[in-house]
Amino acid sequence: MGNNAIAAAGGRITRWARFKRNKRGCLSLWIFGMLFVLSLFSEFIANDRPLLVRFNGKFYFPVLKNYSELTFGGEFDIDTDYRDPYVAGLINGAGWMLHTPIRFSYNTINYALPRPAPAPPSRENLLGTDDRGRDVAARLLYGFRISVLFALALTATSSVIGVALGAMQGYFGGVFDILFQRFIEVWSGMPSLFMLIILSSVVEPNFWWLLGITLLFGWMALVSLVRAEFLRARNFEYVLAARAMGMKHSRVMFVHILPNAMTSALSYLPFILGGSISTLTSLDFLGFGLPSGSPSLGELLAQGKANLHAPWLGVSAFMILALSLSLLVFIGEAVRDALDPRRAG
Repeated sequence: MGNNAIAAAGGRITRWARFKRNKRGCLSLWIFGMLFVLSLFSEFIANDRPLLVRFNGKFYFPVLKNYSELTFGGEFDIDTDYRDPYVAGLINGAGWMLHTPIRFSYNTINYALPRPAPAPPSRENLLGTDDRGRDVAARLLYGFRISVLFALALTATSSVIGVALGAMQGYFGGVFDILFQRFIEVWSGMPSLFMLIILSSVVEPNFWWLLGITLLFGWMALVSLVRAEFLRARNFEYVLAARAMGMKHSRVMFVHILPNAMTSALSYLPFILGGSISTLTSLDFLGFGLPSGSPSLGELLAQGKANLHAPWLGVSAFMILALSLSLLVFIGEAVRDALDPRRAG
């Protein structure tokens, strides 16, 4: 047992070493990881509320908590608008404010634009504004976060369902395998994008509703691959021996066969992740995605299409989308090469 554990650890180290040898894939993983981590702290990078306020000798953290205007000497018991010149004057008169690098949230409208929206890039709005006067850089940051989180959730749930169903197909075979294969052929032949559009138009979708709808057609990505691995491995000697000893089918499937089957399935995950980002972007672009006003790469692309005189809208969203998908492709290629036994050594 100890030798097997050492051999398995050695195999993992070898695969990680092969992954690191792929400089492009390794660098892409670091870049994508850093971008995603930064996007998780979007509220601390792009926000219309300060990070820290010192007023009358006391410290306040508006980025974490809403404060009434009365707290800073205002006249109304409402949430403080820190962009209001009157409120800013009250605070600066008895203290100071530490702002975020981008002083706009994804839904903050800049009412002090020197020209009608969409306004071109400026010192205040580094990537310009959209057609409602909202900062493009802030919407890109928040939109990237929600796109990656949606893609991660969809990839994880669809992979679990696909692996489980593919494992049962390949392990049990027979009538169950034949009937389920016919079902998959029919289901995969449906125009998934049009079905998603129809389902999304029934009710106003939100993040979880969209996730459920896209999951209806996204679970098939790994089924055929896992099924083929289980069909190949179910007649191996160690599997037959485990079954002859009376071991439960679930233990044989998920303890003895699945680890070997997942080696090839893992190389598909970055590509599934990229496809999930594209799916959400497509739905948002067509107007059947996230609710109106949500930060979205697809909505920015749609605004770029509708405002050809404002190229910064479409170009900025396209660059972020192209960069994200390219990085995921490079990561997927590196993972595929690292898990390929023919490249061992």
